[in-house]
Amino acid sequence: MELQVAKRNERLTKDEGAIEYGARHYPYMVGMHVLFLVTLISEVFWRGFPLSPVWQLLLLVFLAIQGLRLWVLLTLGRFWNTKILVVPDGKRVEEGPYRFLKHPNYAVVILEILILPLIFQAYITMAVFSVLNFLFLYFVRIPKEEEALGIPKK
Repeated sequence: MELQVAKRNERLTKDEGAIEYGARHYPYMVGMHVLFLVTLISEVFWRGFPLSPVWQLLLLVFLAIQGLRLWVLLTLGRFWNTKILVVPDGKRVEEGPYRFLKHPNYAVVILEILILPLIFQAYITMAVFSVLNFLFLYFVRIPKEEEALGIPKK
């Protein structure tokens, strides 16, 4: 469903002249997320569906995280996307969750990659993809997004 929203928003913003940044790394990001899901499912099957003793609490945390995702989606509206699309002369969003976090959508992804595997005690998936996601966000995605938005490097 997210990808359908992103595709629709991509059409809308490109009609407004949006420029895409980071197109070269985008397939790797998508691949990593698909591989995360495949690995999670594989580990869960391999381990025999072991639910965490606190799975209900973890599920509540996961659902709360989806609330943050919805807040991000509603705040960005037609500008929310899985790609880095910048509309010329557009303003950087600084309301909603962006008042508190520079990249709240990435916080959602980080937390999902931690919590979802924990529900099923898929510790290998959690560890491997938490590291991969951190490295990708820190060294590739966030620097490219900040460059696109004109945020000066520290």
